[in-house]
Amino acid sequence: MKTMPSIKTSRIAAAAAVAGSAVLVLSSPAFAHVSVQPEGAAVKGGYAVVDFKVPNERDDASTTKLEVTFPTEHPLASVMPEPISGWTVKVTKSKLAKPAEMHGETITEAVTKVTWTATGKGVEPGYFQKFPVSVGMLPTDADQLVFKALQTYSDKDVVRWIEVQKDGEEEPENPAPTLTLTSASASGATAEDASDKTETTASDSTSSSADSSDTTARVLGVVGIAVGAAGVAYGVLAGRRRTTV
Repeated sequence: MKTMPSIKTSRIAAAAAVAGSAVLVLSSPAFAHVSVQPEGAAVKGGYAVVDFKVPNERDDASTTKLEVTFPTEHPLASVMPEPISGWTVKVTKSKLAKPAEMHGETITEAVTKVTWTATGKGVEPGYFQKFPVSVGMLPTDADQLVFKALQTYSDKDVVRWIEVQKDGEEEPENPAPTLTLTSASASGATAEDASDKTETTASDSTSSSADSSDTTARVLGVVGIAVGAAGVAYGVLAGRRRTTV
């Protein structure tokens, strides 16, 4: 005769399956790739400070070097890294294969690579490091910029974050850091909306204050009339009493 598995046994098996799935999810490298984000917004045609964020996805080695390649199809004339304690930085400029027109000027060379090298332990296991860079002017004819990066560990292992995300496809195993650009018109509309909202709030506050003052005046007027009427009535009664006496 077959024995049906107990409810307790089934629950244990389900819990084990969930735990196994969690381990697989946590061990996925997609959560620890090199990325780039602006401090605020990266507006087309303007300047921005962007942070290259480098988490250490290893538990047995430190990140000791980061090489970021800058796009040449949309060259950036100004690239200025922020000094970081414990790291040296090298900015590499190269001649462009084809001169580019940027805001009325012809650009024949641009920054093509920035390299950070640790002078100490680097980014140790369990930590991350941000590498800020001021860039500009940002292109007006692109919606994003792709920066391919190489992450070198203390054991000489190199992870190449160079795969470009394609529309409609899943994120690649080693995605390249991608900076999303914001249109200037969209930013202006947002600012105007915020200004209009502030003015509307101030107007509502003023109207509310005026209504409150008007109501108070009306109440005081009614009270004054009532007090006056009471005084007149008291005077009449007092006069009648004197006449009677």
